[in-house]
Amino acid sequence: MTDIRKDSVSFHQVGEEAAGQRIDNYLVRLLKGVPKSHIYRILRSGEVRVNKGRADASRRLEAGDTLRIPPIRLAERGESVVPGATFPVVYEDDAMLVIDKPAGVAVHGGSGVSFGVIEQLRRGHPEYRYLELVHRLDRETSGLLMLAKKRSALVKLHDMMRENVPDKRYLALGVGHWNAQTKHVKLPLYKFTTADGERMVKVAEDGLTAHTIFNIERRFRDFTLVEARLRTGRTHQIRVHMAANGCPIAGDEKYGDFALNKTLAKRGLKRMFLHAWRLSLPHPLTGAPLELSATLPPELQRFLDILQNDEPNV
Repeated sequence: MTDIRKDSVSFHQVGEEAAGQRIDNYLVRLLKGVPKSHIYRILRSGEVRVNKGRADASRRLEAGDTLRIPPIRLAERGESVVPGATFPVVYEDDAMLVIDKPAGVAVHGGSGVSFGVIEQLRRGHPEYRYLELVHRLDRETSGLLMLAKKRSALVKLHDMMRENVPDKRYLALGVGHWNAQTKHVKLPLYKFTTADGERMVKVAEDGLTAHTIFNIERRFRDFTLVEARLRTGRTHQIRVHMAANGCPIAGDEKYGDFALNKTLAKRGLKRMFLHAWRLSLPHPLTGAPLELSATLPPELQRFLDILQNDEPNV
């Protein structure tokens, strides 16, 4: 394998660990410090070749493929260079990594975000030869996030996700009251983009099937703390299902009570109250049971304490 050079054409051979990976994701990891916009530009222009042939961004690589990579540049003035980062580790072995993602951090670059958790981890941990997201969390959501450190683990975890094997549970603070201790919400969800380019989701008959199980954890005078268990994994599923049931998530800037959110910010809640707190699944390679959890972040616990002191339970 030839080292990647910035000033001349380089050739790189794909190893077994990258078999099946999309070429755009592979190049993002390989060409650390190079803007994603430039990587997509050289793919579109045909400057990147696979076994002497052109390849588009969705091309899946195979072990032994030879990549021709043109002279590339590091980020120019005004372009973001991915900073390395370390996040709280909840579980790690040679097959997978589970971190406690903080709110306000995207899981990957795109949609106006230069970089996310996956890019920062790759940059900060060059010892990870392979690292891919298993699933996603909204930028505003904190909590457990799974990543695969082996291709075989990623394939198995994706199979489990399709079969709804992982038991993923979230804690959310709803504005208002739920009328049942346990509620199954089965409302189809439809994704669309607004005229301003914002990605949104709404309940619609022609949407995708979505199922969330809600259990009340604690009632407050004006709020309800619920545990949400996902039976499907649709975009913004918990947020839209709660809003559609008249109990939007406190601090939700897309589907919440915007005027109330401003008041809540003054009281200390300056983010959306949604946290992925519990994850149960068999290990993707050994089958051993994994029971993982991440406690509420301090800022969310402090707000619950405020409600406890100022608003008596009912």
